[in-house]
Amino acid sequence: MAAASRQLASTVSHGARTSLLEIPAFLCPFLRHPSIRTLSRDAPLQPARRFHTSSRAREEAKEASLQPSEDSNIASDIYHSRKPSLPISCPGCGATSQTVESSQAGYYSTVRLDGKSKSKPKSLLKRKQEEVVFRAAMQAKSGLLEQFGFDTSLKNEDERAQETTRKPDAPFCDRCYNLTHHNIGVPIAHPSVQSLEDTIMESPHKINHIYHVLDAADFPMSLVPNLTQRLSLSRLRTQNRRSKSNRYVHGRIADMSFIITRSDLLGPTKEHVNKLLPYFQDVLREALGRTGHNVRLGNVSLVSSKRGWWNTAVKKQIWDDGGANWLVGKVNVGKSNLFEVIFPKGRKDINIGKVREGVRKRDYERALASNPFNETKIIAPASKRLAAEEELAEEDLAEETQSQEDENDGFQDDVEFDEYSLLPPAQIETNYPVMPIVSALPGTTASPIRIPFGGGRGELIDLPGLARGNLETHVLPEHRKELIMKGRLAPERESVKPGQSVLFGGGLIRITPTTPDLVFLVHSFVPLASHITTTEKAISVQTGKRQSGIQSIVEPASMAKMASASKIQLKWDVTKKHLGSTMKTHSGREIKVEELPFTIYSADILIEGCGWVELVAQVRKKKKEIVVVGAETDQRPGHVIFDNLPDEESSFDKSEEETGNIIPEVEVFSPEGKFVSSRRPMSAWLFNRPKPVSANKRNARPRRSMKSVKAQRAPQKH
Repeated sequence: MAAASRQLASTVSHGARTSLLEIPAFLCPFLRHPSIRTLSRDAPLQPARRFHTSSRAREEAKEASLQPSEDSNIASDIYHSRKPSLPISCPGCGATSQTVESSQAGYYSTVRLDGKSKSKPKSLLKRKQEEVVFRAAMQAKSGLLEQFGFDTSLKNEDERAQETTRKPDAPFCDRCYNLTHHNIGVPIAHPSVQSLEDTIMESPHKINHIYHVLDAADFPMSLVPNLTQRLSLSRLRTQNRRSKSNRYVHGRIADMSFIITRSDLLGPTKEHVNKLLPYFQDVLREALGRTGHNVRLGNVSLVSSKRGWWNTAVKKQIWDDGGANWLVGKVNVGKSNLFEVIFPKGRKDINIGKVREGVRKRDYERALASNPFNETKIIAPASKRLAAEEELAEEDLAEETQSQEDENDGFQDDVEFDEYSLLPPAQIETNYPVMPIVSALPGTTASPIRIPFGGGRGELIDLPGLARGNLETHVLPEHRKELIMKGRLAPERESVKPGQSVLFGGGLIRITPTTPDLVFLVHSFVPLASHITTTEKAISVQTGKRQSGIQSIVEPASMAKMASASKIQLKWDVTKKHLGSTMKTHSGREIKVEELPFTIYSADILIEGCGWVELVAQVRKKKKEIVVVGAETDQRPGHVIFDNLPDEESSFDKSEEETGNIIPEVEVFSPEGKFVSSRRPMSAWLFNRPKPVSANKRNARPRRSMKSVKAQRAPQKH
C-alpha cells in the first residue's frame, strides 16, 4: 500500500501535471496544508521554494493557515456532521448518557468516541498522509487505477453528498461496549414493582399491552405474583362467556399476556413443544393461586428466539395492537433477546392506501376468475366500488396520519429531556434501529428502552428486570456462567439407591430421599455436574468438612449456610405416561394400567435460574382387599383385583391416607434454604432421552443371547 501510494504521488506531481484544483477539498483535506501550494489551471508548474525556518516565515504560514476559506468551512461542517455525538440515552442498556462516573452505566469516554488516542505514533500519521495522497491520485487520474486493478467507477454528486452527510448510528456506552466485546460488566440495582408501575403510568399511549416474560427453564419460578393487581392492570379474562376482553383502568386500556421464552430447551422439535402448551397452562393456573382457577389463559405463548418458533405470531400481534407494548419480567429470562426477534422492523414507510388498493385488486381478480362469463357485469359495479373505496382509503389514510402525528407529538426526539421522568424519550424511528444488547449478566438493561415502529403506530419498550434471586452470589465467579442452560439437554438416567444422595455442582444442591427402601430415578435437566454418593459423604462434602475429588463450584463462605429448603413429595401419578394405557404380557394378553400391582410417581424439582430435576419412583400398591375371580367372570381364574386403583387424573394432589399408597418423598438442601421449588412433572425425559447407540458403535461387549440357555432349560421330551 505504501509503495503504491508513493508511486501514484510521484506520477501525479511530475508526469500528469494535473491541477490540484480538480481534487475536491472534502476528499483530500491534506491539500489545504500551508506547505501545499495552490496551482491554477493554466499556469505552468513553478520550481518549489525552500522551506524557511525563520520566525517570520513561520508567522506567515500560521496566518495563511488561519485564514478561513470556503473549502475549509465545508470540510469543517462535514467533519462535525460525521463526528459522533452523545445520544440522550444509550441504545444498548437505556441508561442516561453521562461523562462523569466511569463506573456507572451510560458513561462515554472521549477517547473511544473520537476513535483516536491522545498521542499518536509517527507510523500512524505517516500512514494517514499516504492514504490522503492515494485518495487524491484516485480522483485526479483514474487511468492509473485501471493499471493497478482498482474500480474507477465514481458515484454521482448526490450519492456522494448523501454518503458524506449520513448520520452515524448512536454509539454504545463503555459498559455496553465492554459487555459486548470483553464480557466484562457489573450488574445494576434491580427496580421494584412499584417503580415499574410508576413508569407505565407515564405512558403517552392510550392502549398499553403488558407482556409478562417467563423462562421455560425454571417455569413458573420466574412468575411475578399478583402482577395484574400490583401494576393496576385489567383482570385476566375468566371462563365466563360474559367476561369482557378489554377494560379501561385510569382512562386507558392495559391488559397482560404471558410469553414463555427459550422453549427450545423443552423438546427437540416444534411439534413436541407445541403439545406441552396445555401442560404449561395448567401449571400457570396453579401458580396464579386462587385467582387463576377460573381464568381462560388463552394469552399464553411459547416462543423460541433461537429457533424462531412462534415469533411471527407475537410480532403480528404487536403490529396489530399498536400503542405501547411493555416487556416485563425478572432478570435473565430473555427479554432483550426476545425484543430483537419480535420487533416489527422495516415498516416505517408503509403506505396503507397502497396496501388496501392491492387487496381490492386481488379480490377483484379472484371474483373475475370465479365467474369469467359475466365479465361485463362485474367490471361496471367493480369500477364504481374501487373508485368509492379509493376515496375512503385516502380519507382514512389522512385521518390515520393526522392521528399518528398527534400521538407522536410529545415523545419524539424533539421534546426536551426531563431528567426527573422515569420514562426516557423514545429513539428516532428508523426501519432497522439499534437493538438492546444481549448479555448473560443479570441486570444488563439499566433503564427503559423505547423504540417506535410503523410511523408512530406504536412502540416496543424493554423494561429493566426485576430481582430473581442471588444464587450466583454463592458460586465462584469463574463458574457463574455455568448456571445458565444454553441448550437442550438429553440427560442419562441415574439411580439413587437407599442410603444415597445426589449432589449438583459439587454441593450447591443436595437431594436426599427420605422414604426408606425405595429406588429413585434421576433425570437432571440442569447444566451442573451431578454426583451420586452416600448420604454421609454428601453431607460432609456440601458443608466443606471433607475434602474429596468432587469439583465444587460453591463459595467457601457459603458452605456453612447450607440448609433444608423443603421436603417434596412425588405425588403425581405418571404410570400411563411411562407405560401407556395398556401393556401386553408374554402370552399376548393386554393388561390395563389399573391392573398393575405398582404405581409410578414423579415430580419436578426446580432450581431457580438453572433448570429442573425430574425424579421418578415406583411404589408397590397396598392390598386392602383381595378378590379371587372365578370362572364365572371374564377374567382369568385366580386374578387378583385391588380395591384402590387410582387413575392418572384422580390421584393428583392426594395424600397417602386417601390413596392408600406410600408417597415417595425427598429433602432438598440449598444455600440458605432458598432457590428451590417444585411442580407437577413434565416427563420431559420421555422425548429428550439420549439416542440409542447402534451396535457397530458400542464400546462395551453386547449381552449374550438367552435363546440357547432357555432351550437347554426346557424339559426334554421322551
